[in-house]
Amino acid sequence: MTEIERIEDHLRRAFEGEAWHGPSVLEAFGGLSHEEAAAHPIAGGHSTWELALHLTGTYRLVLRRLGGDGRQMSGDEDWPPPPPATEEAWAGTIRLLVELNRDLRRAIRAFPVERLDERLVPEAPYTAYTQFIGITQHDLYHAGQVLILKRALRADPEGNDFQIASRSSAD
Repeated sequence: MTEIERIEDHLRRAFEGEAWHGPSVLEAFGGLSHEEAAAHPIAGGHSTWELALHLTGTYRLVLRRLGGDGRQMSGDEDWPPPPPATEEAWAGTIRLLVELNRDLRRAIRAFPVERLDERLVPEAPYTAYTQFIGITQHDLYHAGQVLILKRALRADPEGNDFQIASRSSAD
């Protein structure tokens, strides 16, 4: 496996599953209704919907940099406001997230390995390698937040937490 293939594989596993650490982004978002996705169960925190849209913004940023555009993100690009909470809109957000992740992985696979230690654009102080690994780390950071929000959403008023299904008893 080449270094580019390994990077793309890490991004795929962090997003789709089969990661050693636990739930991926899609696994974390799995089973959330549009009402749950729009909820703010932790005072001052983001909703899972806001986190999903934030991930789309960061995918767009790296894709833009891969295209040579070094503009910084605006606030609305970084944290796009969610649409009105409907089942269709939530499904559309997840579809967009999947599409942008695939686009980014495709672009990474096409990236020349000899440029991994170079900046994508002069405006960003990071190498391509750091950007690609960073987006994977960013995905996992927010997947963890989604799982915490799910726990907060589904906590029993008596104080008994719901159980996040694990893939094995060794987790």
